[in-house]
Amino acid sequence: MPQATLKVLAIAACFSIAGAAQAATVYKATLSGSNENPPNATTGTGVAFVTIDAALGTMKLDVTFQNMSNPTTVAHIHCCAAVPNNAGVATTVPTFAGFPTGVTSGSYLQTFDMSSAGSYNPAFVTAHGDVAGAFAFLVAGLNSGSAYLNLHTAQFPAGEIRGNFAAIPEPGTWALMITGFGLAGMAIRRRRAAPALPAVA
Repeated sequence: MPQATLKVLAIAACFSIAGAAQAATVYKATLSGSNENPPNATTGTGVAFVTIDAALGTMKLDVTFQNMSNPTTVAHIHCCAAVPNNAGVATTVPTFAGFPTGVTSGSYLQTFDMSSAGSYNPAFVTAHGDVAGAFAFLVAGLNSGSAYLNLHTAQFPAGEIRGNFAAIPEPGTWALMITGFGLAGMAIRRRRAAPALPAVA
């Protein structure tokens, strides 16, 4: 493959990476009692993923939890405070619509329109001026690791398991990065391996 073509492909892959990163960002939280403030010795555990699509203005929440000491009562995302401090509720109160309550294990998958005031705690919107301000502050909290998901039970009304979100690369982004780096490496190797042209007298 001509060196110029390899360079073009490498550049295109890098632009694709940037586009993918701008389209959606995925955050992960590992849920446990040890992450609560104060910590507790529950057997409950879980994992949660939030996907923010800035272009669409949406937030997808994917949660799985198990072995809770008591049935769940409410669940929501709090924002924003440095670990392990507590923060106010950012999302719908008293709980996410349709979140499984009255169970010790379960899962939840829902996409929220973050341009709608109904996706937030009204006090969170008021504190940040409007819905756009609330969304920007929530995303900033996700990016800084100061937003967390909290699952509450009757035994632990302040929260039985929780976890702070941290950004992770999406599988598609990893694939594009690997492709881009591979193509860039091939271009560099071919350039180094190309025979020197004879000097013209």
